[in-house]
Amino acid sequence: MHVSPRPWPAPVPGRVVQNADMPIALRLHAPMLLPCDPACSVVRDAVVDIDVHGRLAYCGTREQAPALPHDTVVRECAGMLLPGLINAHAHSPMTLLRGMGGDLPLLRWLREVVWPAESKLRPSDVRAGMALGAVEMLRAGVTTSAEMYFTGESVAEATLAVGSRILLTPAVIDAPDLSTLGTWRQMVEGIDRWIDADGLRFGPGERIELGYGPHSAYTLPPEALQLIGESAQQRGALVQTHVAESATEDAEIRQRHGSVPKLLDKLGVLDGRVTAAHGVHLSDEDIDLLARRGVGVAHCPGSNAKLASGTARLVDLLTAQVPVGLGTDGPSSNDDLDLWEEVQLSGMLARLSTGDATAVTARAALLAATRGGAAALHREDIGALEPGCWADIVHMDVDTPAFATGLEAPDEQILSNLVWAGGSRCVRDVWVAGEEILRDGEPTRVDRRSVQAAARRAAQHIRT
Repeated sequence: MHVSPRPWPAPVPGRVVQNADMPIALRLHAPMLLPCDPACSVVRDAVVDIDVHGRLAYCGTREQAPALPHDTVVRECAGMLLPGLINAHAHSPMTLLRGMGGDLPLLRWLREVVWPAESKLRPSDVRAGMALGAVEMLRAGVTTSAEMYFTGESVAEATLAVGSRILLTPAVIDAPDLSTLGTWRQMVEGIDRWIDADGLRFGPGERIELGYGPHSAYTLPPEALQLIGESAQQRGALVQTHVAESATEDAEIRQRHGSVPKLLDKLGVLDGRVTAAHGVHLSDEDIDLLARRGVGVAHCPGSNAKLASGTARLVDLLTAQVPVGLGTDGPSSNDDLDLWEEVQLSGMLARLSTGDATAVTARAALLAATRGGAAALHREDIGALEPGCWADIVHMDVDTPAFATGLEAPDEQILSNLVWAGGSRCVRDVWVAGEEILRDGEPTRVDRRSVQAAARRAAQHIRT
């Protein structure tokens, strides 16, 4: 089912205004709202209005909230409301491979463990793995993920079943173990046909966005990268690709082409919407190039640390005004899909690598998981609670030891408690496009235990 994008004004940073054109379907009251505007404001005694199309109509104080018809549904939420987190780079169907080859470096892990296992995956296995990943992310407050994986139809089906949101960039790769998937050219042509048939966005609340997922410059020839860039730009689609993730990979490309960003720029790929996953081994020139081209970076500190790939230069990227979001990477290299862990790791590793305890504040880390993720994926309709954005909302329970000082504490202390102490354990309810798809920690559209059982059966098939 294709739903054409509706014309909608881009959110205006820092403004709290009412969209009076649409009837209100649901009003949420909460003691605290974190809209994740550029200043990462804290709004107390707050109201969020959701219109009949699942968009945000008003976000602000209860005192300034517009009057509603007497029959409007109103819900009181103890605690705080904030935007759904955005996982800017993931391979969520790899829940089925969790724990496999966990003590190997990146390239050996891929070639000796991951690609041989993935060659056994059936469409039903990918669907089961993605459904489990979507549920796992919802329970951590992640409403959107940028997915790079094979058998894209199965990924989309699972996402629509659970009710979350994805930017789906089907993987394009040239690897012997995955030859049954077809040639890289056939993979690109398949994405072309899918976008041409269904459009860039489809599903209720435009839950699916399609793009292109060239795996990397070391698994594809330059002609493939160039063709993908051209196809994506013709359709206005996102390109998500691994960039300078490991030192070994980076040294090879750097010797032949200058660097991965320079190669992509020479091929014209950076002329469109591009998200560079990882970006661990970037020179000053590379960072400047990404900034000039408006390329987003998906920073994956947990996966990069576990695989000993290194630590991206987060502070330098932010200083250069490169849009940076946070990603978990795959749940077999991380090994989970809890983006709150990436929030904490991004801040701590940046402080450690710079020797500066003020390098990344709690506010900056939270924005990287919300507004920053949207910017890195070239989206303006998610990642913030502002009129016109999709109503992707997380309700955080503060009746926990993490918030023992209460919501009456100063703003800085509240934000610190949320980022450094609260995290996913405080997620209670989640809405996507105005629909509640997590209630009291459990998904509303699917049975979690049935999803886990299906994933367990699929994982057993891989091991046989």
